Amino acid sequence: MPTGGEIVVETLRRFGVDRVFCVPGESYLGLLDALYGRPDIDTVVCRHEGGAGFMAVADARLTGRPGVVCVSRGPGASNAAIAVHTAQQDAVPLVLLVGQVAEADLRRDSFQEIDYGFMFGKVAKWTAEARDPEHLAEIMMRALQVATTGVPGPVVVALPEDVLTAVTDAGPLGAPTPLSLAPHPETLATLGAWLSGAERPLLLAGSGLERPGGREALLAFAEAWQVPVAVSFRRQDLFPNAHPLYAGDMGLSNRKDQMEALNEADLVVVAGARLSDITTQGYSWPGLVRPRMRLAHIHADAGVIGTQFAADLALVCEARDALSRLGRPVMALPPARAAWTARLGAIRADIARPKAREADDGLAFERVVALMGEHLPDDAIVTVDAGTFGAPVYRVVPFRGTQRLLAPISGAMGFGVPAAVAAGLREPGRPVICLVGDGGFLMTGGELAVALERDLDLKVILSENGVYASILIHQARDYPGRIIGTAFTNPDFELMGRAYRCEVTRISDEAGLARLPELLRAPGRQFIVVDTSVQAVLAPAKNANVTAP
Repeated sequence: MPTGGEIVVETLRRFGVDRVFCVPGESYLGLLDALYGRPDIDTVVCRHEGGAGFMAVADARLTGRPGVVCVSRGPGASNAAIAVHTAQQDAVPLVLLVGQVAEADLRRDSFQEIDYGFMFGKVAKWTAEARDPEHLAEIMMRALQVATTGVPGPVVVALPEDVLTAVTDAGPLGAPTPLSLAPHPETLATLGAWLSGAERPLLLAGSGLERPGGREALLAFAEAWQVPVAVSFRRQDLFPNAHPLYAGDMGLSNRKDQMEALNEADLVVVAGARLSDITTQGYSWPGLVRPRMRLAHIHADAGVIGTQFAADLALVCEARDALSRLGRPVMALPPARAAWTARLGAIRADIARPKAREADDGLAFERVVALMGEHLPDDAIVTVDAGTFGAPVYRVVPFRGTQRLLAPISGAMGFGVPAAVAAGLREPGRPVICLVGDGGFLMTGGELAVALERDLDLKVILSENGVYASILIHQARDYPGRIIGTAFTNPDFELMGRAYRCEVTRISDEAGLARLPELLRAPGRQFIVVDTSVQAVLAPAKNANVTAP
């Protein structure tokens, strides 16, 4: 008869999970033992639970399957909490398995005990605690179903150590039947009529189109209907950025002329996106509560539609399926649409033009990003940590083809390196480039030990300037001349890179920058440290008031 741990592992396998990320703990030894000798599930041993969780989030982004992370109770679960929040914000399926105190000791203030329903109840889509091995298969099946349906997100399952080691005659269950929601033909016909008649339509594409076939369906729809496409926050890889129909992204602060143009749209189709504060520019676009233009919202989760913005048309289904079923227009499209598309494209092209200012305190990192973008292989995976250094990535890198962008929608620092490691494990034949600041690297850079252990061919570009630049920019604007808490001292990053057996290069000037393309093509792990300017990212009006630490 199987143990509780074996039921958990076998249920994961039947759902298609082939990799778990963990930091070991004595509270889930029964689960670790069930993973022993399983060639069908790769157990990746990480160095910090936050890093393990970020790896699971990135892996889920690449596969569309749940990312699974195993941690011990108390401190382990607390460290992993950042990944739960990231998965919720990023709409990524994540299963956090937490070893728990013995069932008999629950709710007795036992050593390292936490009630995870209270801890994660407002962040996770669902939390559960398995108090009986007979219920493990049912709990695991529901956890996987909840994590992957509607808006994907995190679930947390607490597994008492004695439940994991208990023997039971209850076997694992098969993978749950995928839910299928089809758009109603009459609703699709209405949307088709609106699209045919609109002079200034716009499609806003979001995370729902990251699922297999979503990008292809989006491109085919846009070209058939000649509808400009904007992408939601940090989803630039959903649509070819050099395409004439690409209208840019909804970022942290879109340019005034771009928003003035988007406000003139007469039809906005939201496909697979949530209308959150960033995507709607602080809930100012497309207009609260009744948008100023027709709004059609397509999403697999009905709870997302009509939360802040009243939709004129609601389609509760996969965005990919709705776009595919719309087919091609049956009548000539309005001639005015060509001018509308050209206007949006011109604004986007101007936004994408590199505008790095000269500085005498290092290289403007935007120049590094722009050069990288010019030489990015067609199948590259780019992981980006949170921070000002990464802002040019979303503006100037022309994502295309099968290139993928993995960046934390939640804005969590420390994501970049673990995401690159996960990408290297998942796609060993593809180039993986990680962009990270010195602050983010010092949070989770230790996960390069996994890259060392697995001999992953990663390229890490580290922006070094000794400050938390994003916060410094806000201080310069709001508290000029009163800079505090944003500067720090770095270790020798070149020595650190060598410790992880990387080829190390420091770029400090024009000659060094010119070598970047060859470094990205070079075999093996490359660790590239860039002496980055702080002044280049500070607002010109504030430069006189700020002395960069």
